[in-house]
Amino acid sequence: MLERLSEAECRELFADGGVGRLVYTSRYGPTALPVTYKPDGESVILGTWDPVLFDEDLRTGIAQAEYEVAVEVDQIDAEAREGWFVLARGPAHHLDTEAERAPFMDAGLEPWIEGVPMHFIRVNPTTIWGNRVRRA
Repeated sequence: MLERLSEAECRELFADGGVGRLVYTSRYGPTALPVTYKPDGESVILGTWDPVLFDEDLRTGIAQAEYEVAVEVDQIDAEAREGWFVLARGPAHHLDTEAERAPFMDAGLEPWIEGVPMHFIRVNPTTIWGNRVRRA
């Protein structure tokens, strides 16, 4: 059975934070990379592993002009053949200043690999949708 999730249900599934994927079109084509995430009001804050990966692909060089990205989160039980996914799309804003980053420094978004630079991106979803699949 396939069930479309409401926006409220999608936001609820995003609420706990965790690990998801940042999806964007890089200079090499479609790209999906793992990120940690936490909700912040209507936004989603992403903790990325290495800002170098994103500098050329997710910076326009023009003030207030931001690339559109998607953030995908899911939970799948392959054995039971059940699960859900949520996809939020919106502009990617790099949190470059100390003031922008400060609220998230101890939010559990740290890189898993010691010594890898920490970088945060805020996504303000313009659309959010998802589906749940379960046995009838």
